[in-house]
Amino acid sequence: MSEQKKSDGYYHREDLARFGEVGTFRKELMDKFFAYYGEVTSTDGALTKREKALIALAVSHSKQCPYCIDAYTTQCLENGASPDQMTEAIHVAAAMEAGMTLVHGVQMLNGLKDKGVL
Repeated sequence: MSEQKKSDGYYHREDLARFGEVGTFRKELMDKFFAYYGEVTSTDGALTKREKALIALAVSHSKQCPYCIDAYTTQCLENGASPDQMTEAIHVAAAMEAGMTLVHGVQMLNGLKDKGVL
């Protein structure tokens, strides 16, 4: 293993190119995934490829997948998204995450009410 590979953390950019190897066992399942994935992400439909790439970039950040962030940064640029649009998309994801965290505060308020604090 190279020094760089040992020292640069758990995720390795070059491993993204190995994604297909996940199909080493049960290849038919991976083939079905890639067919579905390609149909959903690689064609214009109700959403353009650019819009889909921006959504995927935002989800990639929300789910914290470095492989997806790398892949969809490239996809966004290749499909005409600007850095401003890409940045705004990840801010939307961050705002959604914050809102989803905060709305669970209602459960805390319910608990406080049940305990007579409210």
